Amino acid sequence: MKRPTDRRTVLKTVGAAAVAAVAGPVAAQSTDIRGVVRFEGGTVIPKGHLEIYLEDPAIQNGARRRAAQTRIRSDGNSKTVAFSLSPPASSTASPTLRIVARLERADGWLVARGSIQFKAGSPVNVTLNTVMY
Repeated sequence: MKRPTDRRTVLKTVGAAAVAAVAGPVAAQSTDIRGVVRFEGGTVIPKGHLEIYLEDPAIQNGARRRAAQTRIRSDGNSKTVAFSLSPPASSTASPTLRIVARLERADGWLVARGSIQFKAGSPVNVTLNTVMY
């Protein structure tokens, strides 16, 4: 014989559904590093290719030094460029991890460079400084 559903069972089910609904979006949040690149003085970022990457200066092996990277084209009309990086799990615990941004012209010449120490949970704002040759 099947037992009738009582009030306690219904409340438990509704409570579990409410907890799952609240915990679901929190668990699904991305671990991506999101930030903005600006040019010094707030001027327009020159035309070229922006290479943004995670770097750990504590690692001596040059091949493993860069953890993640992305490449974005600057059209020469924007004052800011937004970016997103997906860090590998092994690099998030390093206290020396930094985010580096390099702006290169189409012919490969470095125009500007900037970096910032990575701190989890902090906003990432990298300022590009003009490179002098």
